[in-house]
Order: sequence, then C-alpha cells, then structure tokens
Amino acid sequence: MSGKNKLSHEAYGGVNGEKYTPYVSVKDALPELTIMSILVGCIFAAIFAAANVYLALKVGMTIAAIIPTSILGTALLYALGRKSILESNMVAGIAGIGESLAGGIVFTLPAVVIWNEKLSLLQIVTITILGGILGVLFVIPLRKYLMVEEHGKLSFPESMAASEVLVNSSAGGSGLKSVMTGLTGGGIFKFLSGGLLLWSESPTWMINLSQNGKSIFQSMFGIDALASLLGVGFIVGIEAALYMFAGGAIAYYGLIPLIKFFGEGAATAVFPATIPIAEMTASAIRGEYIRYIGAGAVAAGGFISLGKSIPVIIRSMKAAFSGMKSAGEEVKRTDKDLPMTWVIGGAVLVFLLTWLLPITKIHPVGALLSVLFSFLFAVVSARICGLIGASNNPVSGMTIATLLFITSILKAVGVVGNKGMIMALLAGAIACVATAVAGGTSQALKTTFILGGTPKNIEIGLILGLIASAVAGGAAMLLLINIYGIGGETGLAAPQATLMSMVVKGVMDAQLPWTLVLVGAALGIAIELLGLPVLPVALGIYLPINLSVGILAGGIVRVVIDKKFKHNDNLRKDKVEKGILISSGLVAGDALVGILVAGLTAGGVAEAVGIGPRLLPTIAESKEFALVMFLILTYLLYRYILSGKKNEAN
Repeated sequence: MSGKNKLSHEAYGGVNGEKYTPYVSVKDALPELTIMSILVGCIFAAIFAAANVYLALKVGMTIAAIIPTSILGTALLYALGRKSILESNMVAGIAGIGESLAGGIVFTLPAVVIWNEKLSLLQIVTITILGGILGVLFVIPLRKYLMVEEHGKLSFPESMAASEVLVNSSAGGSGLKSVMTGLTGGGIFKFLSGGLLLWSESPTWMINLSQNGKSIFQSMFGIDALASLLGVGFIVGIEAALYMFAGGAIAYYGLIPLIKFFGEGAATAVFPATIPIAEMTASAIRGEYIRYIGAGAVAAGGFISLGKSIPVIIRSMKAAFSGMKSAGEEVKRTDKDLPMTWVIGGAVLVFLLTWLLPITKIHPVGALLSVLFSFLFAVVSARICGLIGASNNPVSGMTIATLLFITSILKAVGVVGNKGMIMALLAGAIACVATAVAGGTSQALKTTFILGGTPKNIEIGLILGLIASAVAGGAAMLLLINIYGIGGETGLAAPQATLMSMVVKGVMDAQLPWTLVLVGAALGIAIELLGLPVLPVALGIYLPINLSVGILAGGIVRVVIDKKFKHNDNLRKDKVEKGILISSGLVAGDALVGILVAGLTAGGVAEAVGIGPRLLPTIAESKEFALVMFLILTYLLYRYILSGKKNEAN
C-alpha cells in the first residue's frame, strides 16, 4: 500500500478516470477475496438484511449498509489481525448487498400474503437469488463507463463516503478525527430524535391560503431532519440537490394544489382515490395521485437513460469481448471483470430457471420480461446511485413501472386472474431485487475503483453474499409477518408491497390510473427536452419533498463553503474534503444508531421507554423545535468545517 493516509483530490474528479491513481497501487497485491473477508461480509450482510427487512415492513425505508460496515468491518478485521483495506472493502461491499436485497424482498413479495396466498422461505430465497444474480451481472458491462469514464461527473456520494471511512479507519491520520466526529454527532442526533423521540424526525407544515374565506391554495412543506440527509446533501453538492427540490416543487406547489383546485367541487371520489378530493389532505393527494405521476416520470427517465447508454453498453461489451481474447497478463488487475460469458450465460440461466422451476412457475413471457426489465432498471439504478446514493434510490418507483408492463403483457397473452397476478408479481420481484442489487453493486464497484481493488474479486464476493442475505432477509420477513401480520392497527404497514398489490390488481381489473402514469412520462420527456437531467427531477416528483429539503440543506452548506474560500483554491479543496469526511461520519452515525433503534424497537424496548413523548410531550410534538435542532446541527457542521488553524488564511 502507498504511504498515503488520505484520498487524493483526484478521487473526486479533475482528472480523466483512466489517469486516476488509486489509493492502493495497481502493482500491489493485497489480500482481498479471502475466506475471512467473505465470512465477515456474509455475517454483516445477514444482519443488515434482517434489520432492513424490519424497517422496510414497518416504515417503507431501508438504511444504507456500506458506510457503517466500512467502520465495523475494518474494526473486526483489525481485531482478527487482518489489516488489508481491500479486505475491508470486500466486507463493506458484501454487507451493502444485504441492505439492497432487503428492499427488493419487502417491496414486492408481501403482496402475495396481502392476497391471502402462501409464501414459503424457499420461494423467497429462490426469487431473491435469481434477481440478485442479474443485479450483479448487469452492472458489469457498465462498470468502466460509470466508474471510469464518468469519474468526477457522477458523485457516488455514499461510495465516496465509504472510501473516506475505509481509508481513515485503516490508515488513521487527521481525517479519522473528522469521520469520528461526524459519526458521534450523527449517532447522538439520531438517538435523541429517533430513539428517545425528543423531537420529530419529519416536521411538516400545512399550507392553506385563502381569499374572501375561500381556500385558493393548499399544500404542505416539511423537512426530514436527519443527519444522514444533511451529510448526503453536502457530498452530492447543490446541483443535484436543487434538481431534486425542483421536482418536489413541481409536485407540491404545482400538481397537488392543481388537483385540489379542480377536485374541490367533486361530490364523489375521483379514481384511484376512494374519498372525494375536497376531503383529502395534501399528503393524501400525493399518495393517491402524485406517486403515479412520479412513477411515470421515473420510468420515462429510465428509458431515456437506457437509450443514451446503449452506445456505451455496446462499446463496453465489445471491449469486454475483445479483452477475453487477449492474454490475461495484458489486463491490469484493476481492470479485470467477470467475463461477458458469465453475464450472458447468467441471464439465460435465470430466464430458464424462472420459467421451469416449480417453485416459481412463471410464464415464459413473464420470465423473459423479468430479465429484460432487470437489465433496463439495473442501468438506471446504477446511475441513480452515482447521482444521489443508494439510500435515495427509488427502487419502488422503477418496480411500479416494471409491474405495469409485465402485468399488462401477461394479461394480453391470456394469463389472468389470481394466477396471472402472482406470476406478474414474482416476475416483478425478480426485477425489483435486480434493480436494488444493481445499485449496491455499483456502489461497491466505485469504492473498489477509488481504492484500487480488483473488480472481478468484488463481483464474485457479491454473488457469494447473495445467499446469506437471501436466507436471512427471507426468514426475517416471514417471521415478522407471522408475528405481526400486515395491515390493520397492529400489523406491519408494508407500504410499498401494498402499493404493488394495488398496481397489479389494478391492471388485471382494468382499474389502473394510466392517465396519471402517462402524465408523469410526458413530464419526464419535457424535462429531457429542456436539457435538464430527468432522473433527479423525477425523483423529486416521486419522493416526499421533506427528503429533498433535507438534502438541499447540506447542499447549501457546500455552496457557502465554496464561496467563502473561492479566492484560495487549495484551502477551498481542504475545507470541502474536511466537510466530506465529517458528512461521511454523519451518514454512518445515523445509519448505525438507526439500526440499533430498529433492534430495540423489534424487541419492544423503544416503545416501552418512550422518554420523549412521556416526559416532554410539548417539545416532542413541536415541529418548530425539530426544525431548530436540525438547523443547529447544520450550523455545527458549518462551524466544524471552518475550524482549524488554516482558517485565518482566508
């Protein structure tokens, strides 16, 4: 390993990816794909898969694993006498697959239970592994383009945060203090808000403007007051944050008020809602109407992104095939991938198994579509993770688009009724898992590129980690469903799976709001024609505006730092790097304590304690107090970045 104790500025861009010098020299052959790294990685993957299955069933979200396990994995390997940063990277990558799989499992398969059908562990594991293999393999042809050619253009915020954490955890140095400061601060903030419930994590205000006693504008505004979003916002920068916020503004201050205005006089419910629009809140309008528009925009962005990527994919495949013909010693270690025969053979094998295995029993058309949509949205997912990170990857939106097409085509070929619904859902579940895993794979491959690992080794490790993750995640899901059930006052919400069940049933029963989906697609196309990036804006339309505002806060801090030191480029780079390090810690601290809180909640401890609501009910319910606490955290981030003896140079 080089004598460096931190990443170079070039890790974030400013140099052609082909000329970037990784942290570990290409000539160095450090331990990487070892029994120890695989074993530790699979243990963490299983833990994070189970924890995230609970979170996804409960509140419809997952917590990123690559950053926390960059810290935990390094610490455990060091305790076992292993000090290779590439082994630590392997552990983090495999653990990230566990988190990715959790979303893929939970966003779709519980719909089978909602329909009062049986779901076995073997069925869950089979579907998950089939989709997971596609998710890993379909990123391989894109690796060079996304990681190398787009170096500096795609920020990969969580990958860069994980890289910083791995370097500082392994090499020590002054950067470790920033990472640990962020981790401690993010963890404390999460514990106070999400654990002790001292204040709300998502304060929201209703907007209701009236004239002459009549409402003329109704909507809402809020912020996800999370340390992780603040950190992500600083890492991705203001541009991506503004695009997302612009999408949220379109949804919340354009579409929601418009729907409310035109529906105010309707005495009956307007499909797909079941209550009149006049009785609906802004949040309800978003849930019943805007999510479909957002899904259409994300789908359009996906097709546009795929269309733009086709020439690159073809070039990458040609290069991969030509590389197969050349001697192995001519290919640098950091350029080695699994051969294209694995990619093509794996896709064919998954298609055949999906079609022929008794445990899946999916119509051949559905099996073929599951592979095709896995490829389509693997491309989209990998790129989205490069833009805003895996934590904000709209897997459910892409799954909605997948299910729309698969269910419609199966219905067209005569596969209908309950049988057709389950086939469509299982085919969509394979694509959903592939989409989620592709995001995790792209993140792992980016850290591997930055650190100087071997892509082929990581790809093999990720495939091995799929098995442990699938078994742990599937078992956790069945256990939780059997204990709590789905729906009702005491059952698990499973929000994404409930939505997927509505989509599939809606298509089969000809009750899907295609108008809304097509409006969203038209918006996506219009955004592209304006020369703007479709996916971040579409994400803003699809996701709650609270999330976009939280990310925007971090982006604003980044802008202030850039402007404050604009006349001293070297100092500006140092301050931005310091900000990225502490932001990485904020994300990690939030994630680690979030998982701890999830474990306590699963054991009933959190609900039994309930300190915040019991002792300080006024503060706990105060939206203004939650906002003030988030602003204090934002200010502390800013002050920490400014601190240091170099500051007087400005």
